[in-house]
This record gives sequence, structure tokens and C-alpha cells, in this order.
Amino acid sequence: MIITVIRVMQIAVLTDEILKEELLSNGGLSNENIQWADTIEKFQYCSADVVIDLLFVKEHVAILQTLLPKLVIINGVEETLAETHTSFIRINGWPTFLKSEVIEASCSDNSIREKTEKIFSLFNKKLEWLQDEIGFITPRVISMIINEAFIALKEGVSTKEEIDTAMKLGTNYPYGPFEWAEKIGVNKINNLLDRLGTKESRYISFVTV
Repeated sequence: MIITVIRVMQIAVLTDEILKEELLSNGGLSNENIQWADTIEKFQYCSADVVIDLLFVKEHVAILQTLLPKLVIINGVEETLAETHTSFIRINGWPTFLKSEVIEASCSDNSIREKTEKIFSLFNKKLEWLQDEIGFITPRVISMIINEAFIALKEGVSTKEEIDTAMKLGTNYPYGPFEWAEKIGVNKINNLLDRLGTKESRYISFVTV
């Protein structure tokens, strides 16, 4: 009798509790197939086939590039692949967006797209492939909405609470702009708007803590 052993793909994920919950929000892969990490240094010793860095900052690049040719996926909304590494895959993993069934992504190597799609299908999520541009699409739009809300607040149009309520009731958004800013992180929004603002003045940030 011949026994065939099927090796289950192992995935290592650097994350915090909020993004972990969002990644698993649609069910799918069990914890047995995931190696959870809370520091980038732990990736150096992992035996996983795929690494997903949901806490990505540019300082992580030095370690992540040593893991190639493993599949390296980064939460890179504010940086392009050209600025990090062209062999990585970028996704929009900003807080609140990762719980979506469709995740924005960018990849320079078309040959690894199918493999990346299979990885996210294990979490019951699909990828929407976009060009390698700063901010993807959704973060740009939401950041501009948040920016306009801060302008309205500065001009005395209304209060934060009233603006949040009006936006949720009027647009059926899950959060008001100030609620969204708090969940995403004001620093992330400012950084994205500042980067976009170097080319287009309409992105100049008025977002404050």
C-alpha cells in the first residue's frame, strides 16, 4: 500500500489583533496553517511558504527581501513596489479595509498572481489587481472624504459627531469620516495625502489629531 502525504501550505503573518481579526473575518483557513508573528524579526526563523506583513513599514524591506523567492505580501498602501521591492505583492490592508471580501492589490510579476489569489481564497477573499500607484483607489477616496470632513469642521460647518452621523445616514457608509480616521490612523491618512499632495494640490492634508 502506498501512502501519499500531502503537505499543507504554511503561511506566516505579521499582524496585530485588529488586523488579524479582519483577515479571518470571512472564515476559511484554520490557525493550524498559520504562523502568527508580532515582530518582523520572527520572519527570519519561520519555515512558512508565504509571508504576509500586515504591519509593513519600509524598515522591514531588508528582512523581507532575504525571504525571497518565497511569496512576500505587504500591506503597502503608502509605498509602491518600485519603492520597496518589485518581487513583493502589495495589498490594501489598512484597518477596516482588510475585512472586505475584495482586497485591492498590485503585483509586478504576473506569474505569481494566480498563486497569490489562491492564498487569499483560503481566507475567502478575492483580489482586485490595480496598477502600482500610491494609495490604490479606495484609500485615496476615503482619505479625501476624511480630509473634506476636517475642512468642514475647521470652517465651523458642524461638529464631528453630527458630520459622522450625516455621512452614515446619507451615504450608508459603515463609519463617519472622523470614526474612520480614528480606526485607520490619522498618521496613515496624513502620510498618504502628503505624498499625493506633492503632485496634486487637491490632496493637501487638513487632517489633524
